[in-house]
Amino acid sequence: MSTATTTSEAQDLAPVSTESLAELLIAGDRPPRPSALSASLTFGWRAMLKIKHVPEQLFDVTAFPIMMVLMYTYLFGGALAGSPSEYIQYLLPGILVMSVVMITMYTGVSVNIDITKGVFDRFRTLPIWRPAVMVGYLLGDALRYAIASLVMLAVGMIIGFRPDGGVLGVLAGVLLLLVFSFAFSWVWTMFGLLLRTEKSVMGVSMMVLFPLTFLSDIFVKPETMPGWLQAFVNNNPVTHVSSAVRDLMAGTSPGSSLVWALGWAALIVAVFGPVTMRLYNRK
Repeated sequence: MSTATTTSEAQDLAPVSTESLAELLIAGDRPPRPSALSASLTFGWRAMLKIKHVPEQLFDVTAFPIMMVLMYTYLFGGALAGSPSEYIQYLLPGILVMSVVMITMYTGVSVNIDITKGVFDRFRTLPIWRPAVMVGYLLGDALRYAIASLVMLAVGMIIGFRPDGGVLGVLAGVLLLLVFSFAFSWVWTMFGLLLRTEKSVMGVSMMVLFPLTFLSDIFVKPETMPGWLQAFVNNNPVTHVSSAVRDLMAGTSPGSSLVWALGWAALIVAVFGPVTMRLYNRK
């Protein structure tokens, strides 16, 4: 092998200098900055991949809803409506709202875990739309809410639930629930950023969720309650969502309940969205 050939091969195998590499990067076209939608969907897909690697996360959207439907239907059905088959017509839309609203707290838990592991520090260095990380969490969880809704509706149909609103009424009710849950999750993202441990997030979440879900019209009509309790129940956002979902699935007009439910969703996002992003930017 000639000396010229050997020298040429050595030059080909020689590492590129830092200056040369910088010149190549400057001369080349940089990839375009991702749009807000693209970045949000990417982080939403990340949330889905976490479920793929830790399938135990689906427990709260499968086994928990099934247990709730069966337990409350057969425990209270005979006493409150005469039979479980009669009670399920009133209960299922409400228990659907209750189950999905209660699992929204896991959004805040996921945010807190990522902060503890230092993942958020990497996200903040990316040249992306800043709220994309938060919106991605919420989009990923929206799929979990949809799975929980499908599971509960399937169990309800098996034990006798028959919505007079048909397929369109059921879809409208589930869509309203997903919109409200998406908005309500902003509350828990704020707590996920504000509190130091995931146990603290879960503790505060349960303190808020239990009064909101149990002191509502999910299990019984407010007319059967004392006057002072009716005042709270009738102005509870969970009551408005539950009533609207129940009316949509029953094929009747939800009236003011739908307006109140959408109004509460808009108000929650308007209040907690900016607060969450301010905490995220200062974290």
